[in-house]
Amino acid sequence: MKKLPLAFVLCLGLMGHAQDSEEDRVKSTIIKFFEAFHKQDTTALKAMAKGDIPLQSISVNKEGKTVLQESSYETFIKSIAGIPKDNTFEEKLLDFTIQVDGAMANAWTPYEFWYNGNFSHCGVNSFQLIKEGDEWKLIYLVDTRRRQGCKP
Repeated sequence: MKKLPLAFVLCLGLMGHAQDSEEDRVKSTIIKFFEAFHKQDTTALKAMAKGDIPLQSISVNKEGKTVLQESSYETFIKSIAGIPKDNTFEEKLLDFTIQVDGAMANAWTPYEFWYNGNFSHCGVNSFQLIKEGDEWKLIYLVDTRRRQGCKP
């Protein structure tokens, strides 16, 4: 069996480490997003997005039909700011699947949403991000929302 040159093996290791590092940075961006979300820190939330990005949510209505709701990031931020301070809410992220290609990334995060200590719904977030300099910014967010098939 032929041995691989040491320099080649080291380069492969460094390439894998660099990719992991970017995935970690994307994950950190998503975690910071939810920290700001839970604190209702609208200034931090605005800084994390590349402008007034589109948001979409996929759910099923009472008639059993799939519905796509669309809004803007600015509308989202206003709704977060409008939650009364005596109400509690938490979006618990259950996992992360992150893919990076150069300056583009996708983060897939299954979640459970809790409001005032009660389970509300579950689903998956799909974040699209762009890397500008050393910073990852949100450019698009779509989620699913359902009450059935959840394991709270």
